[in-house]
Amino acid sequence: MTETHRPSGRALDEMRVIELEPDFSPYAEGSCLAKFGNTHVLCTATVEDNVPPFLRNSGQGWVTAEYGMLPRSTHSRMDRKRTAASGRTQEISRLIGRSLRAITVMDGFGERQVRVDCDVIQADGGTRTAAITGSYVALHLAFEHLKKLGVIEEIPLKSHVAAISCGIFEGEAVLDLDYPEDSNAGADANFVLTDKNGIVEIQGTAEEDPFSEEEFLKLLGLAKKGVKELVEAQKVAIEKSLSA
Repeated sequence: MTETHRPSGRALDEMRVIELEPDFSPYAEGSCLAKFGNTHVLCTATVEDNVPPFLRNSGQGWVTAEYGMLPRSTHSRMDRKRTAASGRTQEISRLIGRSLRAITVMDGFGERQVRVDCDVIQADGGTRTAAITGSYVALHLAFEHLKKLGVIEEIPLKSHVAAISCGIFEGEAVLDLDYPEDSNAGADANFVLTDKNGIVEIQGTAEEDPFSEEEFLKLLGLAKKGVKELVEAQKVAIEKSLSA
């Protein structure tokens, strides 16, 4: 790619250093510490032998997610959420849940619910994309746990799912925004894609002037490249867990 003036010095299509550490929590059925540079999110998956009331006696399971930020995950302390979650927190929680359900065979693990908790330990942009990417690993490992117990015969997942942010920074389309870029981007978008280039969700916003279709397609192209790299990292993390 061409020379860039990104604050990090990265190329336009270069992601931060990505680390997906499986089995970070020894007590959860599945877990993964997702690191996108200085953004660190702990994702844990808990299997429960029940489903929400609307699914009782349906033969189907459910996957849901909760997202939150620890008080000093950012530069200044934020209050610990003791009551109702903020609108942003609810929106991200629902996004993670939708992303996981999109690739899960809902009648493939009985009437059970998998709760995925995503706790942001350290934030430097892209917390929701790190959460979705790490959550897939945690969910997969939770299903591997059920398979090992003989509860299910096959992993009820149709594909991988991962997410990455892209944006227009200083007039250029860039991949994987960190906080300095995200806070100064002319446009930013979050892409949730499968390993088969299926689109689960796209959230895009113009922060300054509207961006063009041509620019959007550049962002989509970068997102596909980024998700391909993330899926490979997911596969490595899962294999690391299974071979341990």
